[in-house]
Amino acid sequence: MQFHHHGYVSGDPRVQNPAGTGVERPSELPKEMDILVVGSGPAGMLLSAQLSQFPELTTRIIERREGRLPLGQADGIQPRSVETFQAFGFAERIVAEAYNIAYMNFWSPDPENPQNIVRTARTEDYAFKISEFPHLIVNQARVLDYFAEAAAEGPGRIIPDYGVEFLGLTVHEDGNYPVEVRVRYLTGERAGEERTVRAKYVAGCDGARSQVREAIGRKHVGAASLHAWGVMDVLVNTDFPDWRTKCAINSEAGNILHIPREGGYLSRMYIDLGEVSDDDNHRVRQTPIEAIIRKANDILHPYTLEVKQVAWHSVYEVGHRITDKFDDVPEGADREPRVFLTGDACHTHSAKAGQGMNVSMQDGFNLGWKLGKVLTGQSPKSLLATYSAERQPVAQQLIDFDREWSSLMARKPEEISDPQELATYYLATAEFPSGFMTQYGPSMITATDIHQDLAAGYPLGKRFKSAEVVRVGDGNTIQLGHHAKADGRWRIYAFADASAAGDASELAALAEWLSSPESPVSRFTPSGADSDAVFDVKVIYQQRFEQVDISKVPKVFLPQTGALGLTDWEKVYAAGPSAWMGSDIFEEREISRGGAIVVVRPDQYVAAIMPLSARGELTEFFAQSMTAQP
Repeated sequence: MQFHHHGYVSGDPRVQNPAGTGVERPSELPKEMDILVVGSGPAGMLLSAQLSQFPELTTRIIERREGRLPLGQADGIQPRSVETFQAFGFAERIVAEAYNIAYMNFWSPDPENPQNIVRTARTEDYAFKISEFPHLIVNQARVLDYFAEAAAEGPGRIIPDYGVEFLGLTVHEDGNYPVEVRVRYLTGERAGEERTVRAKYVAGCDGARSQVREAIGRKHVGAASLHAWGVMDVLVNTDFPDWRTKCAINSEAGNILHIPREGGYLSRMYIDLGEVSDDDNHRVRQTPIEAIIRKANDILHPYTLEVKQVAWHSVYEVGHRITDKFDDVPEGADREPRVFLTGDACHTHSAKAGQGMNVSMQDGFNLGWKLGKVLTGQSPKSLLATYSAERQPVAQQLIDFDREWSSLMARKPEEISDPQELATYYLATAEFPSGFMTQYGPSMITATDIHQDLAAGYPLGKRFKSAEVVRVGDGNTIQLGHHAKADGRWRIYAFADASAAGDASELAALAEWLSSPESPVSRFTPSGADSDAVFDVKVIYQQRFEQVDISKVPKVFLPQTGALGLTDWEKVYAAGPSAWMGSDIFEEREISRGGAIVVVRPDQYVAAIMPLSARGELTEFFAQSMTAQP
């Protein structure tokens, strides 16, 4: 990580200096604010952590709970989420305390004794095959803790206002703060007091029973599937040999999805409670924990569970619902959105695909930088319409996938012709549950694929897939994508042609133009700001790092930033991964040896691919979503 560029730092470098509204942040919820976040779940806390990087803004987050979440219901962390954690600076720490899923085993009835189960497949987890990031299990509460830390230690110093309940809102047609919000204090000396505050924008991150959704008249569309599952987090003694391995268990008595959890002892079990009648009226939710444990033992036969402690349990009926739109703009209306929905407030499904928390966090990531750019005057308000346009199709894909996965998990033995079918499906669909299937279509922030052949390994609209490169300044091999932090900046990666540093070339011409007043870097960076405050521009040479003369590298790739104007030596790379290995990023990501420009959005998705000569095209692309600065 980089620090000291504003002066010597003797403390924890992860704690950024407060700035703007973070310098003297008032403890009292202000009467007026730029953004009000309702709910401190995964989407709300990531959104707050992102907005803390925009300290010019007044951002507040309200939560009806009295304090932090002590025990979360979600626990599956997909590789894309770990990649996101890395951008927020805490991936290594959360990986250290999480359970890493290495294998998923599959169990079915023993053909010779169908009352017993036997292992039928052992599959290496998909994360090993498609990403450098692991597939983890860790309690949702800890995820929220880390995002809360990132928000509180960012320049904006954002912390939740606990014990404050959202009551309703009204969106007015005019005014600087058009969203009028009613809240009520639930704790402390002010308990019971109601207030009205105003905001420019409101983000509803308040769960499946979202009051924000109700306030803007949006509807959850869908229904329950009339199938119930018990879920419990338990500490047990057992003779089941795969207790510390993720398992899908199918038996004549029902089905179990078994997931070991962090800490080495705790495990979660989803236990099939069977079909629910039309007139059940949710009575199945009253199923006692003793009945759920008995059912688990029946399914595991001939193995047994001796439950020592139940940390948490519940019963739920599988439901698949999606909200008709993710913002408050009426169909056909020509106005900007003022209220947004994220996470469970706009999509709900079963927990067994491990997608709820993961997709919710990506909702927050997608929305956060857009709000920041618009409110700081860097982008037009029209950018905000892309949130619902991009995230609603993703949610629908999630619902469709989860419906199929849940159906497969709930089948009876006589409905299964091939015992390997579930394992095959699990591996064949790996890109979706891992979080890497999302692909945004062409828009003001995602170009068309006319130049896709220049970097075939970076599909337009999909997340920027990292690869190893060598940092020229010190010879260290690093992951290029890991250098991109969730700081709201766009990334411009200049993959060089075959020329060397200092030679006359298309790269040299591009670098000279990027330093000129006509380039997007100059046009869209505020006066007085660091030259890389809006665009993080990097170069990757085809030569090995020993062959790159850094003294001849164009200055746009060696900017002088910070209060002291210190040279940043960490934007110049060689193809690598090292001088003695044959493969390099150009080969791995199928990048043209004639060079290419790869533009990456602040939320890590590939926005544009262009030839090194496409200066006018690059300017036109950014002009769609950015506002020229004085």
